[in-house]
Amino acid sequence: MRFRHVLFAGPYSWRVKSLVSLSVALTLIGANGVQADDTGLENIERITTTGSRLATADETMPVVISRVDEGDIKLVSPSHIEEVLKFVAGAGVQRGNGQEYLPALRSQVFTGAGACGGLLTAEDGIPLRAAGFCNINELFEAHAEMAQRIEVLKGPGSVLYGSNAVHGVINVITPDTTRDAGMIGVDYGAYGYKRAKLRKGKDFGDSGIGINASITHNSGYRDGESVQQEKVNLRHRYDTDDMTLTTGFTFTNLDQDTAGYVSGFESYKVEDLARSNENPDAFRKNRAVRLWTNAKWDLTDGAQLSITPYFRNQSMDFRMHFLPGTPLEKNSQQGFGLQSQYQQPLNENWRLDVGVDYEYTEGGLQQFQDGPTQGSAFLEATVPEGQHYDYQVDATLVAPFASLMWEQKAWTVTIGARYEYMNYDYTNKMIAGRTRDDGTECGFGGCRYSRPPSGNNHYSNLSPKLGVSYQYSDNTRFYANLSQGYRAPQATELYRLQRDQQTADLDSETVTNVEAGVKGYVDALSYVVSVYHMNKDNFIFRDSDFFNVNDGKSRHRGIEVELRYQFTPDWDLAVAATHARHTYEHQQILSDINIEGNDIDTAPRTLANTRLGWNMSANSRVELEWQHVDEYFTDPENLHQYEGHDLFHLRASASVTDNLTVYARILNLTDEAYAERADYSGFSGDRYFPGLPRHAMVSAEYQW
Repeated sequence: MRFRHVLFAGPYSWRVKSLVSLSVALTLIGANGVQADDTGLENIERITTTGSRLATADETMPVVISRVDEGDIKLVSPSHIEEVLKFVAGAGVQRGNGQEYLPALRSQVFTGAGACGGLLTAEDGIPLRAAGFCNINELFEAHAEMAQRIEVLKGPGSVLYGSNAVHGVINVITPDTTRDAGMIGVDYGAYGYKRAKLRKGKDFGDSGIGINASITHNSGYRDGESVQQEKVNLRHRYDTDDMTLTTGFTFTNLDQDTAGYVSGFESYKVEDLARSNENPDAFRKNRAVRLWTNAKWDLTDGAQLSITPYFRNQSMDFRMHFLPGTPLEKNSQQGFGLQSQYQQPLNENWRLDVGVDYEYTEGGLQQFQDGPTQGSAFLEATVPEGQHYDYQVDATLVAPFASLMWEQKAWTVTIGARYEYMNYDYTNKMIAGRTRDDGTECGFGGCRYSRPPSGNNHYSNLSPKLGVSYQYSDNTRFYANLSQGYRAPQATELYRLQRDQQTADLDSETVTNVEAGVKGYVDALSYVVSVYHMNKDNFIFRDSDFFNVNDGKSRHRGIEVELRYQFTPDWDLAVAATHARHTYEHQQILSDINIEGNDIDTAPRTLANTRLGWNMSANSRVELEWQHVDEYFTDPENLHQYEGHDLFHLRASASVTDNLTVYARILNLTDEAYAERADYSGFSGDRYFPGLPRHAMVSAEYQW
């Protein structure tokens, strides 16, 4: 039986009422239920660095910050970050092949050039890519498989984040390895999967150093696919009486042979097709380096100051197997930035937070096709071999922000704003227009790819935020926030044009978010229930003339539940569920159909993850996971769809000695034939990334 039939049966309004009823019930329990003792869940203080750069308890914040803790990460031993992000209500990451993926957070799954700008990803608070230069797969540059925790801020509710944090922030927090501790570990699994892990630190008292590293190899389930990946975090700490200085260095390298979509309706259900590879020449090579230093001072009168300069360098080569002619793309970015925050209590009720963020980036992109296009006469004539794009963009970002917080008895009110100025200085290194690289014309009216002349674009955005939380009882808190978010157009949307378009006159996407919810702890139960409504304007999309335009509108509304229940000392339950609708709200005719009011493609209305855990002893645990993905449309016209799926995973861990822990996992327990991602293309029809059949993995970790 599918989850939606249990909790979300009936029309949309009834499904929302079901979760609202649940939230009311939890609230009443929180107000009148039996109080837990001093070890109860309501006494656990959770500290976040994503909601504030200065470590802060998140219970009073008028936003939702979900987290995946180290214990869950160790038990899962994820081969891909999707395996743990599904523990967060509203997150709907879809795996591609290897380490590729498409993200979603309170949204449809993001696809297309620049769509990644709807979600900010970071490691230790430093964005993985510069604003304006995102990549849809960029989370493979974060060391999530060996993280201390992963924090997910939902919605545009914080003044600390500007462009790209439209739907929220995913922040991977690496461990503090500057203490005396060590760990070595190995993962081994089906289809040639293996990983070696190392963590070691040395504490010198007022300073320390440490390393966090992993090497992964996976020969893969499908023909011709493989992954070789290395990740290293280095850290140094230095403490004085009133200052902590922490320096971090991250290096990641990915060398991947990629298997693309399999084509044909429900082809993922046919094993020979599911294992095939229609794009044997596809690959991705990615290298990333980040260096940062964070200085925190404890000043007089309770004031604090945080300053974080950072440097970033990234380059990627990949075969664009999904395009006619399968061109090769080379992109890179290098630059530096500064994050700052000053916090000053004004009196016992008021607190001021101010800061300025700055970033300068030099980014470049080349696209080259080394042979003639295969296909129709139109494709052969309009997609020429040779250089398609070659440009550089120098981007400067300046963003001051300020926030006031007022606390009085049960009330907490925050009001703030962030202003952001983004400037692009674009240099086209080729002939402008839609010609071949030698200036000759293509047939059928011109070449597919169009290069605008060199120029300059700049964007200014102001985003106000208002949040309120109210402590209704000792263990129940209501919250609400009203906020605006934005993202400047990405460089690829401005300068990687097609057909007749010579310039892209694009404004920033903006979103208005209204959200309310309740957080609580009751005896052995902790819960968060949230309802949100987001309207997005200037939605950027490619129209029927293949022009990048942004007169689109979309609407995102939903309800989320996250809960954990320890119903006996040995048994516990964790649930992360969401029901939402993401719809087009602008008129656009596709295939003679006006898509206004349609579900955005790849937007399942219901996602639910349930984990039942049994602590067999103080040193052993078994966990059964049920992941439900609702059916969803695969095209904007809502003419094609994927049926959805239900997966079950079984995991176990046992401490053999005080130092040695072993883990075992059986994934896709029922051997379900399913698609990690389903899509529909006018050129190839239904296409899929097939999921893995039932398979097993084991791990061992030795700590000292």
